[in-house]
Formats: sequence, structure tokens, C-alpha cells
Amino acid sequence: MRKRKARRKAIGTRAPILVEASPNARWSLDFVHDQLANGQRFRVLNVVDDVTRECLAAIPDTSISRRRVTRELTTLIERCGKPGMVVSDIGTELTSNAILRWCSEHRIEWHYIAPGKPMQNGFVESFNGRMRDELLNETMFCNTAHARVVIAAWAADYNTERPHSALDYQTPADYARTVTTAIARPATRSDSSARPAIAQPAPNGVKTNRAPVPAG
Repeated sequence: MRKRKARRKAIGTRAPILVEASPNARWSLDFVHDQLANGQRFRVLNVVDDVTRECLAAIPDTSISRRRVTRELTTLIERCGKPGMVVSDIGTELTSNAILRWCSEHRIEWHYIAPGKPMQNGFVESFNGRMRDELLNETMFCNTAHARVVIAAWAADYNTERPHSALDYQTPADYARTVTTAIARPATRSDSSARPAIAQPAPNGVKTNRAPVPAG
């Protein structure tokens, strides 16, 4: 009964459209699946910062439980800071009591996209597609240890060596530093030099009960 209530609560929530243009304003996460050379299936938990486009975590394993998700997110907060919100689909691992309890304990909002609408989680979906095309479809992983090493190296290259047109042709890591520096500057800048009030919106179709942050 408690699990059904948690799922109903998850389905009734929608991801917000606009967020402040700062690192950790919104994280999105999702799983991508593949298999090892021996045929054993494994999955990768990907966490992306929607503003900087950084891959904050890419965690491969043969099993990632709901409690494992909360542990990994807690570790990520210790390393990167606390997100303003988290966006995901309504997968079983992500609508459990363990997730709801974690959100309450850390005072973090968790928003869910509409069922069957992966485009509403477009930032991490785009990242997943790139990982699959460039890495997973091109690599035969000997075992999970091999997968961890190769995936970590690919994620590091993605963050530090890949300029994005949406980030003014900076890498995600460079853009994160640029935005962080802009936030830290004294508030004596002219309106023309002030940083944008919002990040790029989530894909069309995402609904929200929260008022969007106005631009400008």
C-alpha cells in the first residue's frame, strides 16, 4: 500500500520548465543498459547537470538498487554540492520509499516526467544517446571492472574535451567554471553584463505546478 501511494505521488508530479542558470540548479538522471562480453546485462546510472551539461556520475554495475541510488546521490552531493532539484522518469528504483525518504532528509525536490515521455528528460536522454553511439555500441566490456574504467575515462573526456555549441563552444567543465565565476562577481555589474536569470528550458511538453522563473 505504501509503495502504491509513493507511485501515485510520483506520477502526479511534473518536471519544472525553467531554472536559475547556475551549477546544481537541476540534475537529471536515468539508466542506460548494455551487456558484458559473457552476455551478462549491466546498467549505467547517469547523472547530468542540466545547466552545465556535465556528467556528474556514470556508475556501471550489474545491479543498482533504490538504496544504491540514494547512496550514490549522497556521495555526489558531498563532492559537488546539493542540487536545487532532481528530475527523472518514474522507474521503480526512482519512485520508492527509499527515494522519497532521501528527498525528505536532504530537503531536495524530486520531479518526475510524464509516463512515456522521455523527451521531457531531454538533457540526460541526449547524453545517454551519445554514450551509446560513441561508447557502448563500440566497446566489448570484459567485466564490470573494465566497464568502470572505460566509462569513467569516456565521461572525463566528455566533460573536459568536448565543446558544446549550446555552451558557447566551451566544454562542460569550462562552462561550469565560467558560470561559477560570474555568480561570484560583485553585484555591481550593469544589466547588460549580468548573467542570465534562467537556464535553457527543458524540452517542450514538460508540465509544472510551479511558476517559472522569469527571464531578465
